[in-house]
Amino acid sequence: MAKTGAHALDPRGLILEAYRMDGLTIEEARAIFLDWALGLAAQEDPRAAAQALLAHHGAPEAHPMTRLLREASDSAEAAPRRSGGRAGRIGRL
Repeated sequence: MAKTGAHALDPRGLILEAYRMDGLTIEEARAIFLDWALGLAAQEDPRAAAQALLAHHGAPEAHPMTRLLREASDSAEAAPRRSGGRAGRIGRL
């Protein structure tokens, strides 16, 4: 069941307010999601945070924020790659 209060991973209540908005578009949800993601502490894992918020809010399927949180929680983290040096300048893989 969805909870009504803010979550520790959403201290400004951005995700909570997004779920309360009627008629929220995917574009508006993306802007809110980006603001929330940029505000995460550096030590927080964004995928785990998205999963926790999905569980906290009950994740109504038809809501655009649910779609974004699911995409964030399902995304594979790309390993950082070094792109400097000669290979970076000539475009070699």
